Amino acid sequence: MVRPLTLNEIVDVRAYERERDAFRAKVIKEKSLRRIGIGPFCSVVFENRTTIRFQVQEMARAENMVTDKAIQGELDTYNPLLPSRGELSLTLFLELTSEEALREWLPRLVGIEKSIILRTCAAKGEIVQRAEVEATHASQLSREDTTASVHYVRIKLDEEAQKAFAKEKVCIGADHPAYRHETELPEATKAALMADWDDA
Repeated sequence: MVRPLTLNEIVDVRAYERERDAFRAKVIKEKSLRRIGIGPFCSVVFENRTTIRFQVQEMARAENMVTDKAIQGELDTYNPLLPSRGELSLTLFLELTSEEALREWLPRLVGIEKSIILRTCAAKGEIVQRAEVEATHASQLSREDTTASVHYVRIKLDEEAQKAFAKEKVCIGADHPAYRHETELPEATKAALMADWDDA
C-alpha cells in the first residue's frame, strides 16, 4: 500500500518561498536521472514522493492556496501518481514545440499512453509489461480524435520482473503504430527507481 503525502508534508506559502530554491535544485537533480527520452519528441519522468511533493507545492504557490481544504484537494489529485512497491509511475510528455507539429502529431498519436512498455530480460526469457492509464486522469486526457501532450501512466512489475529489473538490461519504449522507439534505462536510473520502492 502506497504511503500518501499528507498535509503535514506541505508547507505554507511563506515557508515554501524560503526553501524553494534549494528544493527546486534537489528536484532538478533527481529529474536528471528520472527523465528519459523515447524517440525524437516523447519523454517520460518517473515520479516519486519528491517530484509529487514539488508539484503540489508549486500548485499551492501558483494559486496562493492557504487553506487545508484547497491543499488537500491537490493532494487528492496527485497522490494517485505515487508509485507503490513494484510499480513505476510515469508522466508521459509529447514535446511538440510548434502549432504545425501539434496539428500533425496529436491526432496521429491517439492511444500513445497505452503503448508504453517496459522490457526486461529474465531467466525464462523476455518480460514485457504494458503501462496502465492512471484512471483519475484518463477521461480528461484521452479523446477519439486527438490526444493530449501529457499523460499519467503506471507499470506494475511482479516479483520475477522486479528481480530482472534489478539485474538485467531494462528498456522503456513505445510500440504505437505511428511511434515505435525504445531507450535503455541507465543503471543510475534503475537504482533510483528501486529506492522509491523502499520509500513506498
